[in-house]
Amino acid sequence: QVQLVESGGGLVQAGGSLRLSCAASGLTFSGYAVGWFRQAPGKERTLVALIAPTTGRTYYADSVKGRFTISRDNAKNTVYLQMNSLKPEDTAVYYCAKDQSVYSGTFYMDEDLYHYWGQGTQVTVSS
Repeated sequence: QVQLVESGGGLVQAGGSLRLSCAASGLTFSGYAVGWFRQAPGKERTLVALIAPTTGRTYYADSVKGRFTISRDNAKNTVYLQMNSLKPEDTAVYYCAKDQSVYSGTFYMDEDLYHYWGQGTQVTVSS
């Protein structure tokens, strides 16, 4: 079965940290960019971070830059999102997804170009 499974969400106080994981089964992340997205209540889903397959190149939304770090372990077929200095506005369901196309040096911001969405993991930051 092809799927992505997110985990690591939870309830944390403002200023705290969480580490999210995105594990792939039935498919490989090798050669593909992988992204973390989030959807807050009543809002559209937005891009949080992207990571290239082997170069370590990353992209972050301005709202999380300097606080979140995306990383990947290709041997484990897993991508992580370390979230520090969390704020109440980070409260959302966090999803990971894989770029549909083999990475060629360009990050795509359009979520329609990503597939194999996981079920999401809830992150709640209390003030």
